[in-house]
Amino acid sequence: MLKQELTQRQLQKLSPAQIQVIKMLELPTTELEQRITQEIEENIALEEGHDDADDQLQDDEQRYDDEYEQDAGDNDTNQNDFDLDAYISDDDLPDYATHANNASPDDRHEDIPFSVGTTFHEFLLSELSLMKLTEQERQICTFIIGNIDDEGYLRRDVESIVDDLEFHENIHSSDEQVAQLLSRVQQLDPAGVGARDLKECLLLQLARLPQTADTQLAKDILTRYFDEFSNRHFDYITQRMNITDEQMRSATQQIVRLNPKPGNAWGANVYENNRTIIIPDFIVTEENGELVISLNNGNIPELRINKQYSEMLAAMQNSKQKATSEQRHTISYIKQRIDSARWFIDAIKQRNETLINTMTAIVRYQHDYFINGDETMLRPMILKDIADMTGYDISTISRVSNSKYAQTDFGVFPLKHFFSESMTNESGEEISTRQIKKALLQLIDSEDKRHPLNDDRLVKLMKAEGYTIARRTVAKYRDQLNIPVARLRKQV
Repeated sequence: MLKQELTQRQLQKLSPAQIQVIKMLELPTTELEQRITQEIEENIALEEGHDDADDQLQDDEQRYDDEYEQDAGDNDTNQNDFDLDAYISDDDLPDYATHANNASPDDRHEDIPFSVGTTFHEFLLSELSLMKLTEQERQICTFIIGNIDDEGYLRRDVESIVDDLEFHENIHSSDEQVAQLLSRVQQLDPAGVGARDLKECLLLQLARLPQTADTQLAKDILTRYFDEFSNRHFDYITQRMNITDEQMRSATQQIVRLNPKPGNAWGANVYENNRTIIIPDFIVTEENGELVISLNNGNIPELRINKQYSEMLAAMQNSKQKATSEQRHTISYIKQRIDSARWFIDAIKQRNETLINTMTAIVRYQHDYFINGDETMLRPMILKDIADMTGYDISTISRVSNSKYAQTDFGVFPLKHFFSESMTNESGEEISTRQIKKALLQLIDSEDKRHPLNDDRLVKLMKAEGYTIARRTVAKYRDQLNIPVARLRKQV
């Protein structure tokens, strides 16, 4: 049975402008630059540049929007509803239509020359060219080098290489021939290249060192007791090999000097290095005892509404002639583009304002740390603390602190670095978990490496320092600090 009823519900919906702001908050500086470039390319009503009449334009557009929404089906609009006299008319094409200009007016244009050196594999091939080999042997060695990874290891067995040479390169070979040529490749620099595992890599490097008693003992230890050495069972090795602690210590020093990843010694090229560069979003400096906060917006251009399309829309709306269907479609399209451009500009302004307010609250909360740079001065701080100071929602603070970095006088840190939970010490005072981690790190750094402290012993020592924490908490903090268990920290 069908029936009609009248109900009233309260729904919470986000406007397009609000959605735009939320998306902007999540973007770090580098991604924001890309997003602005994309928006300029896609929106004809948006262009780079600063306009002194931005405020007047926004007021005029708001008056036009109110009138347009009230009478969407009527294209007759009063002339005073959309005043763009502040703009200078220009019959030429807009700049962005004839050339690309993604630079800010105050940018410094400098040519930075750089050169890219040879890669790790190119270096190996250049060494191979100096060897006396037949054409087939050179092809096999080249194939072997092509299978060596960036760390310098050959992660494939000889049988697989023989099969690949047969099926992909049409080169017939045998296991013995490939193994022999692999030994030739392993003679290349850096020492240890072409090894199939860590044990072989270390032994290859030891073979190139002067053959002293310590070197020979190190080779024997790795050959016979590699697993025990990896797990630092030094007492077991000294007993089995009937050697003294001093001999074990000397052999261990020989081994730890070796490079477990010989390919990394060559270094990455400039493009690979660029991927690890961090661009800070905030810059915090101290000037005359005062902390100054600024956004790192040096490469982000100023934006404005394109004059030509604004004037075109105003002219069409102010026309006293009745608009045709095509003209109404053009008006609707241009208005959508202008609205989108204005929302985008406003979203960036709101993003910058939110970021500055949030970072200001963080700096004010952690003032002592930003003055001295001592991590023990970091107060316990969670997202709610900053949300209460700024009046923003916790989700907004979370978006701001995610993937953002701050450059300080003591280094570049992610914003999450300044947040930490709190614990209560024996005196009832709230302390930061980062302070507890630093105390734990100091205990481990000062321990006797021949008899490292296990987690139970660390719990007792931390309690003596005034930090009452459980054993599982010590293990968790130790893992977060990338500190292995006591057995793996043991040294001879």
